[in-house]
Amino acid sequence: MTTFIPRQPYSKEELARLYPQELELQLVQVLLRHGERSPVSPRFQNTGLWPYWPYCNSARQLTSVIMATTDWANWDQLKYRRRLETFGNDDGPVIASGPGGQFDAICQPGELTDKGRETTLALGQRLRHLYVDQLRFMPKLISDSDMIYLRATPIPRALESVQQAFYGLYPPSARTADMPAPTIITRTPADETLFPNDGNCRRFAHLSRAFAKRTAERWNETEDLQYLSNLFSKWMPGNQKVAVDSHPRLSGIMDTINATDAHGPDTKLPKEFYDPKARAIIDKISVEEWYAGYKESAEYRMLGIGGLMGDITSRMIGSIERNGNDGLVEIGGNDGQLGRGRGGETDIKLALSGCHDTTLAAILMSLGAFDNEKWPPFTSHVALELFRKRTSTVPGQTLASDKTLGVQKEARPQSWWKALFSSAKAASENRPEPEAIARKALGELSEEQRNLLQGHYVRIRYNDKIMQVPGCKAQGKHLEGDESFCTLEAFKDIVDKYTPKNWKHACASNFDKPAFPEQVEPAGLA
Repeated sequence: MTTFIPRQPYSKEELARLYPQELELQLVQVLLRHGERSPVSPRFQNTGLWPYWPYCNSARQLTSVIMATTDWANWDQLKYRRRLETFGNDDGPVIASGPGGQFDAICQPGELTDKGRETTLALGQRLRHLYVDQLRFMPKLISDSDMIYLRATPIPRALESVQQAFYGLYPPSARTADMPAPTIITRTPADETLFPNDGNCRRFAHLSRAFAKRTAERWNETEDLQYLSNLFSKWMPGNQKVAVDSHPRLSGIMDTINATDAHGPDTKLPKEFYDPKARAIIDKISVEEWYAGYKESAEYRMLGIGGLMGDITSRMIGSIERNGNDGLVEIGGNDGQLGRGRGGETDIKLALSGCHDTTLAAILMSLGAFDNEKWPPFTSHVALELFRKRTSTVPGQTLASDKTLGVQKEARPQSWWKALFSSAKAASENRPEPEAIARKALGELSEEQRNLLQGHYVRIRYNDKIMQVPGCKAQGKHLEGDESFCTLEAFKDIVDKYTPKNWKHACASNFDKPAFPEQVEPAGLA
């Protein structure tokens, strides 16, 4: 499946089962694969497939920020139309055109297409229907985005997809006229953990190459690969056989098949590329090549997705501790200040991250929750929902979890300006601040700190399907009567086992160690 076809919205009966009255939704973290795109590199032009696709109408109306004066005080926007230039027959420059002679709306390789914008916008609208209209978890109208954590990888299609999803979640009609621009968090490529970063993590690159080589050795001489060769070899360079590590690689063939299948009739491969049996074989082998490491190796999980899973879990703990580890410090404020200065700071309630297929599959596989799943289609999403058991607490009373710690704490967090100056005052008086537990392993927590996690549960939905984490099935590790609600304590214990203490150091270590563990280290177990 190339384009994800969403199911109908949950019915009232389904909502009652999925969101039981005894639980209250506290935090939702949604990670979405970008929408449909052009192929990341041109392949199979010998089939007649056009190298330049006319599906990016955003190129007709691009906008850049422009400095209007040299005093850094005034800024303007430059609107422009983009056209691509390429080599002509004599190596001279010519303007690239689409299959119908189009010069405008031509896509760059790997660019989010009009279809991709449409599906990610629709995803945002579906999220609004669920979390705003049906569950009333998020407000219908917002005057700022302080309760929303937005993040994207440095790859433009991921950023544009999260922008489209946010627009669907909160269109202009759901934002006040004076609402400040939302903040979107990004990282430099060297620091990026929102996808498996083999380009900046050398040890992970070593591991991923070893698992890819193992997949090639397992499959290259099989009947399945011979079946693919019978279909595709006449289109391969030099009529070579199709292999996991051929040129193009099997996963590269899949990329072009999926991208063409998602778009119009002018950019299609010959019909044999869409043979159902062939596509099932390609999907099965590609999933093994790219994701088996997360299922079998703790080091693979740690380097590939452990940093992100640590962030996700930290945000859950920060939502309970109310100390900024939920992401509020990163997004709050004007001109980099903590808080908006209006005394209206709020907890993060929704996190929305634009990422990739490799992110979603790695998350689920690392939790042991991706068995028998296919390659994530365009605009797939994973929602990690944090719940707490309902109590009789009302505004002004202390929270039940705080009573277990013997402290008095307001039900709403204090102003971040107040928190900032309180921290400074405490430091000046040599009074130590309470140590945050977000990044501490479960085994390092005191009994009082572990008590803080009680009554909280984590549930995972993948494309609206409830996923099961193996380590949450044991008695006492899930909500009574429903194994899909993992206790936060059990979920954190599972993630802690592959959260790196120092990701960059780990990426530069163990080059003399074997790529494969002595025994399989199963994912998703506490």
